[in-house]
Amino acid sequence: MNFHVITLFPEMFDSYLGESILARAIKEKKLKVSFINPRKFVTGKYKKVWPDGNVSQQIDERPYGGGPGMVMMAEPVIRAVESVLKKLDQKNKKLKAKSQKLKPLIINFVPSAKKFDTAYAKNSVKKYTDIILICGRYEGIDTRINKILKCEQVSVGDFVLTGGELPAMILIDCIARQIPGVLGNFDSREEARISSSEIYTRPEILIHKNKKYKVPKVLLLGNHKDIENWKQGKK
Repeated sequence: MNFHVITLFPEMFDSYLGESILARAIKEKKLKVSFINPRKFVTGKYKKVWPDGNVSQQIDERPYGGGPGMVMMAEPVIRAVESVLKKLDQKNKKLKAKSQKLKPLIINFVPSAKKFDTAYAKNSVKKYTDIILICGRYEGIDTRINKILKCEQVSVGDFVLTGGELPAMILIDCIARQIPGVLGNFDSREEARISSSEIYTRPEILIHKNKKYKVPKVLLLGNHKDIENWKQGKK
């Protein structure tokens, strides 16, 4: 699976992708994450070269109709996504078998959109080889990108975040878990098992402030049927 992240702040991903399971998956080439900064696609009056050689690339503008904050302009984001689609198209021309063709999914994060869940992650792995994640900032991105790019609008919850980078990390993490070989044991996916939200490990009796907290007896007796019934909430 290849993730292409459109973001103003690619450095935000360094720590999360550089540790643990995701880092190993990237190293083993089961997963690839690339970053495209839409500022690089700013043109015209919004790109200015100063006398000292520094370049400023304005990517936001005031919203029509008024309101607080600024809105990311559509054009730089569209150009950034199209640069990815162009590369995928070039790769597809080199692939002879139709079954090998790279299939992209473009996702834009919108709090009011349909909710992302594990079923969505599993379906994405089955249908797509490449996922483009658009991370908005400020008050959001000009809505016209959704029609022009035919974005799938996705939400990670009924709340508003500062930007789309955290939702992008959530999708990368969850979708990566569905790729065979990313987890050491594919069956260790919690979502693949029917289980109680309660889990326990050693010691059997935990003492905290002179009070004993015990592991449920059913988990200690070795009766697998009883254990599965307990996990499903059955008595």
